[in-house]
Amino acid sequence: MPLPFHIDIVDIVFKGILIGLIASAPMGPVGVLCVQRTLNKGRWYGFITGIGAAVSDMIYALVTGYGMSFIMNLITAPRTLFSLKILGSILLMFFGIYCFKSNPTKKVHFSGKAKGTLIHNGVTAFLVTFSNPLIIFLFMATFAQFAFVVPNKPWLMVGGYTGIVLGALLWWFGLTWLIDKVRGKFDNGGIILINKIIGSVVIIFSVIFLLGTIFNLYTFEY
Repeated sequence: MPLPFHIDIVDIVFKGILIGLIASAPMGPVGVLCVQRTLNKGRWYGFITGIGAAVSDMIYALVTGYGMSFIMNLITAPRTLFSLKILGSILLMFFGIYCFKSNPTKKVHFSGKAKGTLIHNGVTAFLVTFSNPLIIFLFMATFAQFAFVVPNKPWLMVGGYTGIVLGALLWWFGLTWLIDKVRGKFDNGGIILINKIIGSVVIIFSVIFLLGTIFNLYTFEY
């Protein structure tokens, strides 16, 4: 029997947090940069690096949500929404597989020993992340599966985007805390291991979302 989940502010903030975590967790170039700066310069330099990446992700999330809001206004047929969620699940699965198989240490933006200012560290991380607009496809997949975009309800969407920021900050704060605690024991192998764990989690949840959509195990309403 389907379990209905009606969108309200708590639901959409929670969805935003999940999306923020999913978007931030894969250890791409900026993730490796964050680890390097945490090890070489200190935890807060690593965290500021994460904040710079989060700002870039937020811009792409806003662009994606704005574009999809026009589509949501036009799409009302349940079959079309069903297809959109299926596509979102498949895209998430491919993203998880890519994350699992990738080696982010091969394309590293090396961080020097000179600390520089916190602003400089944040801006450079922003530029590294902003140079990869492919994150839009990840936001499209997660927005579609979580029925995140709610047209004509701007205050609800403000809560959702706030959740994305919180999710991203939670990830970067937790990652820098962990790296700082295991300082001296963390190397490239640890970065690859984190990527494989994240990829596995995304694959598992994408399969759950796919099966849940196909067999109508749950319903997220727009």
